Order: sequence, then structure tokens, then C-alpha cells
Amino acid sequence: MQLDIFQALADPTRRRIVEALRDGEQQVNDVVEKAGIHQSGVSRHLRILSEAGFVSMRPDGQRRLYALKPEPFRELDQWLSEYRGLWEARLDRFDAALKKKQMPRRRKE
Repeated sequence: MQLDIFQALADPTRRRIVEALRDGEQQVNDVVEKAGIHQSGVSRHLRILSEAGFVSMRPDGQRRLYALKPEPFRELDQWLSEYRGLWEARLDRFDAALKKKQMPRRRKE
């Protein structure tokens, strides 16, 4: 079963694992330490993130090194950018309305 990018990142533990991998390749034990959960949990979440396309695994002798893949983050950013523009425009209009309301009113003479 392939999760979409939002389902993959919906879990707070998987988001912590993504944060742990942000600095580059990590062994499972490094991720365990940074994520604060047991090795079996980290392995399960890494598998889910890998199936969703967020994580790659590279064998290195006896070790397996995990790293983030940039493609799903680009896809996520592209999807969010459409909404970011919408909200920025709305917030700009809201800010302008607030400033207009706060301007001192002149007295009529």
C-alpha cells in the first residue's frame, strides 16, 4: 500500500524521523536516539517513509544508511505554494484593513 505524502507525514513520529534525517545520512541507531523511540518502531516508520518516497536506504557494509529524498518535498512545496499565495494575498488585505482602521481620523472643521 502506497501512502501519499500527507499520510506519510501525518504521524508525529515520522515527522521526528524526518527531522532526524535532515542533517544527512543516518544509521537506524542514530535515528532511534534522535527520535526517542525503540528500534523496531523506527524501522517500521522508516519503511513507511521509504514506501512513500521520502527516504532512501543505502547499504554500507553491515550498516544501512537512511537519507531523505528531495522529490516528495518538492512536490509538497509545489502543492503548498498555490495555497501560500492565496493566504498571503488574504493576509495582506487583512493587514491593510487593520492599518486603515487604526489611522487617526481627522476632525471636520
